[in-house]
Amino acid sequence: MKRQTTILLALSMIFSLGIASGQSSKKKAEKDTKVWRYEIQCAGVGVDGTKLVKVWSYSKSPEVAMNQAKKNAVHGMIFKGYAGNSETRCPSAPPLTNNAALEQDKAEYFEKFFADGGPYMKFVSATNDGGVAAEDRVKIGKEYKIGVTVSVMYDQLRKELESAGIIKGLSSGF
Repeated sequence: MKRQTTILLALSMIFSLGIASGQSSKKKAEKDTKVWRYEIQCAGVGVDGTKLVKVWSYSKSPEVAMNQAKKNAVHGMIFKGYAGNSETRCPSAPPLTNNAALEQDKAEYFEKFFADGGPYMKFVSATNDGGVAAEDRVKIGKEYKIGVTVSVMYDQLRKELESAGIIKGLSSGF
């Protein structure tokens, strides 16, 4: 009986440690997302209506940075855009909005949109099957800068934001 109690106690401790570490990495991801620390650049020409981008995300955990890449890519297409790159034959991509206050003005919408597993996920996919090349993993002080290439369904994202009333449609005049 004593042995069963010891085993049960050990299993419950292991289980609670697993939950705590899962919550800890989720908190790290949420903290890293709140400040939106990333760089975005063109990675090549995607299929029609998409943008192929490389997102450099920062975090103390490489896994958190890799997981945030998709969220950062969608955020970048909405609020930052990127400069063109003649080497990869990429034209510039302007942000979907020039309104610097939009994220705060529509905070409730964007909190739901960018929640873990939120609607942003239907507009982005990783192109590297979760792997990161050695040159795309850089240790800077106590954190990592991780580069992940993703495809963003730019036209569909724009249509979604227009239909939700977040940004003005292209046909709404100037």
